[in-house]
Amino acid sequence: MTNNIPRRKSMRNAKPDTMQAAAIDRFGGAELVTVRAVPVPEVGPSDVLIRVEVAGVASWDALEREGRYEGAFGMPSTFPYVLGWDCAGAVVAVGSQVSRFKEGDRVYAASMPLPKGGTYATYAVTDADNVSLIPAKLTIEQAGVMGWDALTALSGLEEVGLKQGDTIMIFGASGGIGHMAIQLAKRLGARVLAVASGDDGVALSQRLGADAIVNGRKDDVVAAAREFAAGGLDAALVTVGGEAADRALTSMRDGGRVACPHGAMPDPTVRPGVELIRYNGARSQDATDKLNRLIDSGPFDVHVARTFPFDRVVDAHRALATHYVGKLALRVI
Repeated sequence: MTNNIPRRKSMRNAKPDTMQAAAIDRFGGAELVTVRAVPVPEVGPSDVLIRVEVAGVASWDALEREGRYEGAFGMPSTFPYVLGWDCAGAVVAVGSQVSRFKEGDRVYAASMPLPKGGTYATYAVTDADNVSLIPAKLTIEQAGVMGWDALTALSGLEEVGLKQGDTIMIFGASGGIGHMAIQLAKRLGARVLAVASGDDGVALSQRLGADAIVNGRKDDVVAAAREFAAGGLDAALVTVGGEAADRALTSMRDGGRVACPHGAMPDPTVRPGVELIRYNGARSQDATDKLNRLIDSGPFDVHVARTFPFDRVVDAHRALATHYVGKLALRVI
Protein backbone atom coordinates (compact mmCIF):
# COMPACT_ATOMS: atom_id res chain seq x y z
CA MET A 1 0.00 0.00 0.00
CA THR A 2 1.16 3.53 -0.61
CA ASN A 3 1.67 6.32 1.89
CA ASN A 4 -1.58 7.72 3.20
CA ILE A 5 -1.08 11.43 2.52
CA PRO A 6 -2.19 11.22 -1.12
CA ARG A 7 -5.19 9.17 0.00
CA ARG A 8 -6.29 11.86 2.39
CA LYS A 9 -5.99 14.52 -0.29
CA SER A 10 -7.81 12.39 -2.85
CA MET A 11 -10.82 11.50 -0.73
CA ARG A 12 -13.96 11.41 -2.84
CA ASN A 13 -15.78 13.36 -0.15
CA ALA A 14 -13.55 15.86 1.66
CA LYS A 15 -13.61 15.54 5.43
CA PRO A 16 -15.86 18.26 6.86
CA ASP A 17 -14.83 20.46 9.77
CA THR A 18 -17.80 19.43 11.93
CA MET A 19 -19.90 16.32 12.47
CA GLN A 20 -22.93 15.16 14.40
CA ALA A 21 -22.15 13.49 17.71
CA ALA A 22 -23.99 12.33 20.84
CA ALA A 23 -22.25 14.03 23.73
CA ILE A 24 -22.64 15.23 27.29
CA ASP A 25 -21.70 18.57 28.87
CA ARG A 26 -21.52 17.12 32.38
CA PHE A 27 -21.74 13.71 34.00
CA GLY A 28 -25.16 12.39 34.96
CA GLY A 29 -28.26 10.65 33.66
CA ALA A 30 -29.29 9.48 30.22
CA GLU A 31 -31.28 12.66 29.60
CA LEU A 32 -28.01 14.63 29.41
CA VAL A 33 -26.97 12.98 26.14
CA THR A 34 -27.74 15.22 23.17
CA VAL A 35 -26.88 15.14 19.48
CA ARG A 36 -25.08 18.27 18.34
CA ALA A 37 -22.36 19.52 16.00
CA VAL A 38 -18.77 19.09 17.21
CA PRO A 39 -15.39 19.29 15.43
CA VAL A 40 -14.24 16.24 13.47
CA PRO A 41 -11.25 14.74 15.32
CA GLU A 42 -7.78 15.16 13.87
CA VAL A 43 -6.09 12.14 12.31
CA GLY A 44 -2.70 11.39 13.86
CA PRO A 45 0.15 9.52 12.14
CA SER A 46 -0.97 6.08 13.41
CA ASP A 47 -4.72 6.76 13.25
CA VAL A 48 -7.63 5.62 11.11
CA LEU A 49 -10.64 7.89 10.56
CA ILE A 50 -13.90 5.94 10.23
CA ARG A 51 -17.24 7.16 8.95
CA VAL A 52 -19.39 5.44 11.54
CA GLU A 53 -22.49 3.57 10.46
CA VAL A 54 -23.20 1.63 13.67
CA ALA A 55 -21.94 2.17 17.22
CA GLY A 56 -22.27 -0.25 20.10
CA VAL A 57 -24.20 0.79 23.22
CA ALA A 58 -22.76 -0.96 26.27
CA SER A 59 -23.12 -1.01 30.04
CA TRP A 60 -19.80 0.79 30.49
CA ASP A 61 -21.13 3.67 28.39
CA ALA A 62 -23.62 4.35 31.18
CA LEU A 63 -20.92 4.14 33.85
CA GLU A 64 -18.78 6.57 31.91
CA ARG A 65 -21.72 8.91 31.33
CA GLU A 66 -22.24 8.98 35.10
CA GLY A 67 -18.59 9.95 35.66
CA ARG A 68 -17.56 6.69 37.31
CA TYR A 69 -14.49 6.37 35.10
CA GLU A 70 -13.31 9.91 35.71
CA GLY A 71 -9.54 9.86 36.10
CA ALA A 72 -9.24 6.19 35.13
CA PHE A 73 -7.66 6.96 31.75
CA GLY A 74 -4.82 9.07 33.10
CA MET A 75 -6.12 12.26 31.54
CA PRO A 76 -8.80 14.80 32.40
CA SER A 77 -12.22 14.66 30.78
CA THR A 78 -13.16 17.55 28.54
CA PHE A 79 -16.63 18.63 27.43
CA PRO A 80 -18.51 18.22 25.22
CA TYR A 81 -17.65 14.60 25.87
CA VAL A 82 -18.49 12.26 22.96
CA LEU A 83 -19.44 8.80 24.26
CA GLY A 84 -18.96 5.40 22.63
CA TRP A 85 -16.33 2.65 22.49
CA ASP A 86 -17.31 0.38 19.56
CA CYS A 87 -18.17 1.06 15.95
CA ALA A 88 -18.17 -0.16 12.37
CA GLY A 89 -18.14 1.74 9.11
CA ALA A 90 -15.86 2.76 6.24
CA VAL A 91 -12.34 4.16 6.34
CA VAL A 92 -12.19 7.72 5.02
CA ALA A 93 -8.60 8.64 5.92
CA VAL A 94 -5.47 7.12 7.43
CA GLY A 95 -2.39 8.55 9.10
CA SER A 96 1.06 8.75 7.51
CA GLN A 97 2.30 5.63 9.31
CA VAL A 98 -0.68 3.42 8.41
CA SER A 99 -0.35 0.89 5.59
CA ARG A 100 -2.89 -1.79 6.55
CA PHE A 101 -6.00 0.16 5.51
CA LYS A 102 -7.15 2.33 2.64
CA GLU A 103 -10.09 4.58 1.92
CA GLY A 104 -13.29 2.60 1.53
CA ASP A 105 -12.27 -0.42 3.62
CA ARG A 106 -15.14 -1.77 5.71
CA VAL A 107 -13.86 -1.99 9.28
CA TYR A 108 -14.80 -2.36 12.92
CA ALA A 109 -12.99 -0.86 15.89
CA ALA A 110 -12.64 -1.08 19.65
CA SER A 111 -11.86 2.53 20.48
CA MET A 112 -11.81 4.81 23.54
CA PRO A 113 -13.61 8.11 24.08
CA LEU A 114 -10.46 9.83 25.30
CA PRO A 115 -8.51 11.71 24.13
CA LYS A 116 -10.07 12.19 20.66
CA GLY A 117 -13.73 11.43 21.26
CA GLY A 118 -15.94 8.36 21.14
CA THR A 119 -17.85 6.46 18.49
CA TYR A 120 -21.30 8.02 18.96
CA ALA A 121 -20.53 10.27 16.00
CA THR A 122 -20.55 10.36 12.24
CA TYR A 123 -16.74 10.18 12.35
CA ALA A 124 -14.48 8.43 14.84
CA VAL A 125 -10.70 8.22 14.97
CA THR A 126 -8.60 5.55 16.67
CA ASP A 127 -5.18 3.95 16.41
CA ALA A 128 -4.87 1.51 13.51
CA ASP A 129 -3.97 -1.30 15.92
CA ASN A 130 -7.55 -1.10 17.24
CA VAL A 131 -9.11 -1.48 13.78
CA SER A 132 -9.84 -4.57 11.70
CA LEU A 133 -11.54 -5.49 8.46
CA ILE A 134 -15.05 -6.82 9.13
CA PRO A 135 -15.25 -10.63 8.97
CA ALA A 136 -17.31 -11.63 5.94
CA LYS A 137 -19.97 -13.48 7.94
CA LEU A 138 -20.92 -10.46 10.10
CA THR A 139 -23.42 -7.73 9.32
CA ILE A 140 -22.50 -4.09 9.87
CA GLU A 141 -24.67 -4.03 13.01
CA GLN A 142 -22.97 -7.12 14.45
CA ALA A 143 -19.52 -5.74 13.71
CA GLY A 144 -20.44 -2.35 15.15
CA VAL A 145 -21.30 -3.72 18.58
CA MET A 146 -18.75 -6.54 18.79
CA GLY A 147 -15.26 -5.14 19.33
CA TRP A 148 -14.78 -4.63 23.05
CA ASP A 149 -17.09 -7.45 24.15
CA ALA A 150 -15.53 -10.09 21.93
CA LEU A 151 -11.97 -9.04 22.79
CA THR A 152 -12.84 -8.99 26.50
CA ALA A 153 -14.41 -12.45 26.23
CA LEU A 154 -11.37 -13.87 24.47
CA SER A 155 -8.96 -12.24 26.91
CA GLY A 156 -10.83 -13.77 29.84
CA LEU A 157 -10.61 -17.24 28.34
CA GLU A 158 -6.90 -16.74 27.84
CA GLU A 159 -6.43 -15.45 31.38
CA VAL A 160 -7.81 -18.70 32.83
CA GLY A 161 -5.67 -20.75 30.45
CA LEU A 162 -8.68 -22.48 28.93
CA LYS A 163 -7.76 -25.63 27.00
CA GLN A 164 -9.33 -28.63 25.30
CA GLY A 165 -11.59 -30.58 27.65
CA ASP A 166 -11.73 -27.99 30.45
CA THR A 167 -15.02 -27.17 32.14
CA ILE A 168 -15.89 -23.48 32.37
CA MET A 169 -18.83 -21.62 33.86
CA ILE A 170 -19.77 -18.40 32.09
CA PHE A 171 -21.75 -16.31 34.56
CA GLY A 172 -23.70 -13.66 32.66
CA ALA A 173 -23.79 -15.86 29.58
CA SER A 174 -26.62 -14.03 27.83
CA GLY A 175 -24.95 -10.61 28.03
CA GLY A 176 -22.69 -8.96 25.51
CA ILE A 177 -19.42 -10.51 26.70
CA GLY A 178 -20.99 -13.75 27.87
CA HIS A 179 -22.80 -14.82 24.71
CA MET A 180 -19.65 -14.35 22.66
CA ALA A 181 -17.58 -16.16 25.31
CA ILE A 182 -19.79 -19.24 24.93
CA GLN A 183 -18.93 -19.49 21.26
CA LEU A 184 -15.22 -18.76 21.70
CA ALA A 185 -14.90 -21.27 24.56
CA LYS A 186 -16.48 -23.98 22.41
CA ARG A 187 -14.00 -23.19 19.64
CA LEU A 188 -11.21 -23.73 22.17
CA GLY A 189 -12.59 -27.18 22.98
CA ALA A 190 -14.06 -26.50 26.42
CA ARG A 191 -17.28 -27.77 27.97
CA VAL A 192 -19.46 -24.76 28.82
CA LEU A 193 -21.94 -24.27 31.66
CA ALA A 194 -23.86 -21.09 30.85
CA VAL A 195 -25.56 -19.13 33.64
CA ALA A 196 -28.01 -16.91 31.78
CA SER A 197 -30.66 -14.35 32.72
CA GLY A 198 -34.28 -15.23 32.04
CA ASP A 199 -35.90 -17.65 29.63
CA ASP A 200 -34.71 -15.64 26.62
CA GLY A 201 -31.15 -15.81 27.93
CA VAL A 202 -31.44 -19.57 28.34
CA ALA A 203 -32.74 -19.90 24.78
CA LEU A 204 -29.90 -17.78 23.40
CA SER A 205 -27.25 -19.77 25.30
CA GLN A 206 -28.73 -23.04 24.07
CA ARG A 207 -28.75 -21.82 20.47
CA LEU A 208 -25.10 -20.78 20.76
CA GLY A 209 -23.96 -24.23 21.80
CA ALA A 210 -23.55 -24.22 25.59
CA ASP A 211 -23.33 -27.78 26.96
CA ALA A 212 -25.57 -26.98 29.93
CA ILE A 213 -27.63 -23.90 30.73
CA VAL A 214 -28.95 -22.55 34.02
CA ASN A 215 -31.46 -19.76 34.47
CA GLY A 216 -29.70 -17.68 37.10
CA ARG A 217 -32.97 -16.03 38.08
CA LYS A 218 -34.67 -19.18 39.32
CA ASP A 219 -32.48 -22.30 39.08
CA ASP A 220 -30.06 -23.75 41.64
CA VAL A 221 -26.77 -22.79 40.01
CA VAL A 222 -24.58 -24.57 42.57
CA ALA A 223 -26.42 -27.87 42.16
CA ALA A 224 -26.26 -27.56 38.37
CA ALA A 225 -22.54 -26.80 38.49
CA ARG A 226 -21.79 -29.80 40.71
CA GLU A 227 -23.77 -32.05 38.39
CA PHE A 228 -21.93 -30.58 35.39
CA ALA A 229 -18.44 -30.99 36.89
CA ALA A 230 -18.48 -33.41 39.81
CA GLY A 231 -14.85 -32.67 40.69
CA GLY A 232 -15.36 -28.91 40.50
CA LEU A 233 -15.16 -26.45 37.64
CA ASP A 234 -11.76 -25.79 36.08
CA ALA A 235 -12.51 -22.18 35.21
CA ALA A 236 -15.10 -19.42 35.29
CA LEU A 237 -15.67 -16.15 33.48
CA VAL A 238 -17.79 -13.79 35.56
CA THR A 239 -19.23 -10.73 33.83
CA VAL A 240 -21.78 -9.84 36.53
CA GLY A 241 -20.72 -9.85 40.19
CA GLY A 242 -22.87 -10.20 43.28
CA GLU A 243 -24.17 -12.72 45.79
CA ALA A 244 -25.45 -15.13 43.14
CA ALA A 245 -22.07 -15.18 41.40
CA ASP A 246 -20.27 -15.75 44.71
CA ARG A 247 -22.49 -18.75 45.49
CA ALA A 248 -21.89 -20.18 42.04
CA LEU A 249 -18.13 -19.86 42.48
CA THR A 250 -18.21 -22.26 45.43
CA SER A 251 -18.35 -24.92 42.70
CA MET A 252 -14.77 -24.24 41.59
CA ARG A 253 -12.18 -26.98 42.14
CA ASP A 254 -9.01 -26.34 44.10
CA GLY A 255 -6.58 -24.63 41.74
CA GLY A 256 -9.41 -23.32 39.57
CA ARG A 257 -9.15 -19.90 37.96
CA VAL A 258 -11.82 -17.18 37.80
CA ALA A 259 -11.55 -14.26 35.37
CA CYS A 260 -13.58 -11.10 35.89
CA PRO A 261 -13.13 -8.03 33.68
CA HIS A 262 -12.48 -4.68 35.31
CA GLY A 263 -15.76 -2.78 35.40
CA ALA A 264 -17.85 -5.79 36.43
CA MET A 265 -19.04 -4.98 39.93
CA PRO A 266 -18.93 -5.92 42.72
CA ASP A 267 -15.73 -7.96 42.87
CA PRO A 268 -16.40 -11.70 43.02
CA THR A 269 -15.46 -13.56 46.19
CA VAL A 270 -13.62 -16.88 45.93
CA ARG A 271 -12.39 -19.27 48.59
CA PRO A 272 -8.69 -19.92 49.30
CA GLY A 273 -7.18 -22.18 46.66
CA VAL A 274 -9.12 -20.54 43.81
CA GLU A 275 -7.41 -17.76 41.85
CA LEU A 276 -9.32 -14.58 41.02
CA ILE A 277 -7.99 -12.65 38.03
CA ARG A 278 -9.17 -9.11 37.32
CA TYR A 279 -8.22 -8.10 33.80
CA ASN A 280 -8.74 -5.72 30.88
CA GLY A 281 -9.63 -6.89 27.40
CA ALA A 282 -6.60 -7.01 25.10
CA ARG A 283 -6.81 -4.42 22.35
CA SER A 284 -4.13 -4.89 19.71
CA GLN A 285 -3.61 -6.08 16.16
CA ASP A 286 -2.52 -9.52 17.39
CA ALA A 287 -5.58 -9.88 19.65
CA THR A 288 -7.97 -8.82 16.91
CA ASP A 289 -6.33 -11.09 14.33
CA LYS A 290 -6.74 -14.06 16.69
CA LEU A 291 -10.37 -13.12 17.33
CA ASN A 292 -11.06 -12.91 13.60
CA ARG A 293 -9.49 -16.34 13.00
CA LEU A 294 -11.76 -17.85 15.64
CA ILE A 295 -14.80 -16.10 14.18
CA ASP A 296 -13.95 -17.38 10.70
CA SER A 297 -13.55 -20.97 11.91
CA GLY A 298 -17.27 -21.65 12.19
CA PRO A 299 -20.71 -20.13 12.77
CA PHE A 300 -20.56 -17.04 14.95
CA ASP A 301 -23.51 -14.97 16.10
CA VAL A 302 -23.33 -11.50 17.59
CA HIS A 303 -26.86 -11.13 18.96
CA VAL A 304 -28.22 -7.59 18.53
CA ALA A 305 -31.30 -7.24 20.70
CA ARG A 306 -32.34 -3.75 19.52
CA THR A 307 -31.08 -1.08 17.17
CA PHE A 308 -31.86 2.57 17.90
CA PRO A 309 -31.72 5.46 15.42
CA PHE A 310 -29.17 8.14 16.26
CA ASP A 311 -31.78 10.64 17.39
CA ARG A 312 -33.01 8.13 20.00
CA VAL A 313 -29.68 7.77 21.76
CA VAL A 314 -31.31 8.69 25.09
CA ASP A 315 -33.73 5.78 24.68
CA ALA A 316 -30.78 3.50 23.97
CA HIS A 317 -29.12 4.55 27.22
CA ARG A 318 -32.33 4.06 29.16
CA ALA A 319 -32.61 0.57 27.65
CA LEU A 320 -29.28 -0.31 29.27
CA ALA A 321 -31.12 -0.40 32.60
CA THR A 322 -33.74 -2.87 31.32
CA HIS A 323 -33.60 -6.59 30.65
CA TYR A 324 -32.27 -7.63 27.26
CA VAL A 325 -29.93 -10.30 25.91
CA GLY A 326 -26.89 -9.75 23.72
CA LYS A 327 -26.10 -6.21 22.62
CA LEU A 328 -27.72 -2.86 21.82
CA ALA A 329 -26.81 -0.91 18.70
CA LEU A 330 -26.99 2.73 17.63
CA ARG A 331 -27.54 3.34 13.92
CA VAL A 332 -25.55 6.51 13.23
CA ILE A 333 -26.08 6.72 9.45
